[in-house]
Amino acid sequence: MGDILLHEETLEPSFVPPRLPGREKELGVLSNRYRETLAKGLAYHLLLTGGIGSGKTVLALRLGEELRRAGRLKGLSVQSMYVNCWRRSNDRAILLDLLRGVGVSLPDRGYSISEMLDVFEQGLRKNPGHRFIILDEVSGLIRQGTRLIYLLTRSREVSLGAVSLFLIAPEDVLPYLDAASRSSFGVTHRLALSPYTAASLEEILESRAQLALRPGSYAPGLFAPLARVAAPRGDARFALELLLNAAHAAEAEGRSEVSAEDVRAARNSLVPAPNESRLEELGLPSLYVLLASARTLRGPKGSATTEQVRQTYHALAEEHGSRPMSRVTFWRTVKALERDGYLDLEPAAVGRPARLRLDVIPVSRLELLLEERLAAPARGKA
Repeated sequence: MGDILLHEETLEPSFVPPRLPGREKELGVLSNRYRETLAKGLAYHLLLTGGIGSGKTVLALRLGEELRRAGRLKGLSVQSMYVNCWRRSNDRAILLDLLRGVGVSLPDRGYSISEMLDVFEQGLRKNPGHRFIILDEVSGLIRQGTRLIYLLTRSREVSLGAVSLFLIAPEDVLPYLDAASRSSFGVTHRLALSPYTAASLEEILESRAQLALRPGSYAPGLFAPLARVAAPRGDARFALELLLNAAHAAEAEGRSEVSAEDVRAARNSLVPAPNESRLEELGLPSLYVLLASARTLRGPKGSATTEQVRQTYHALAEEHGSRPMSRVTFWRTVKALERDGYLDLEPAAVGRPARLRLDVIPVSRLELLLEERLAAPARGKA
């Protein structure tokens, strides 16, 4: 076994990294908003929305850490408290978590919400400060008619002291709140995260690899194909899972470095590739071009120029006694294979030729399948 993964936990969704590539701007905006408001002794409530893997939770946790480290604001320290409302799906369960956060333990039953709030207030008084409360996955809680959000946004009115709420949900859930609770968020106290771009995902993967993988166990070009696979979703969790699977694949083979082939294996294990039986539908010219692509991309290469693949194709066609197609027909065949999901193309640019990639299936596996497919007619004639 290899020793590639040194700190696997840093690739987990729950890990809060020291840097947030792709979200540094949003972190700066939120940090300024909260610091300015808390410095005045006021509460600030906000709703953060975004899709799966858009960095909502990690952004909230990093913001909580920054506010805590900022020290005393208006003579009060800031305590960050996090509750996942998907696991704690009602007001009582959430309050029990918050009580533990201020050092108070109560049994699950036997206390009303009002009594629990009284105990929470007592816990706050023992350790005065500002509470930055993150309620994650809050959609279900709001839709079932929570009272807790109203009470926490009116913390000073109900003698709970300075409490700022930070709600996290996939979509805008404020319309489902009662009018009084909704008014605490105004019309500007919300932020929607857009999906990560391929460039941001590549930066995230590189920064996490520096934390998780042994130095020298990967090449800089490793992250671009992983980012491309995850880019249609804009999902950093998925990108990190791909990286983890690629590292595991390399270790399982006893290698000391993650290669482009491991990336293909990781992609193939998580995203269905074109069904292998579909190779039966392809004509000989398409099969030759695919096999030429696989042969050109043997080893650590992640991509090759279309001209390199065309040269391999010419040799392959001659090997099989077939007349090579013209350059125009070759290009049309490549484009058709791209359209059907067998390969990917990077368009040509100034000073850079078009390049071809096979991200969907391990090259070694594809080469074997194609050689068997091309040998089948010959076996039938024998």
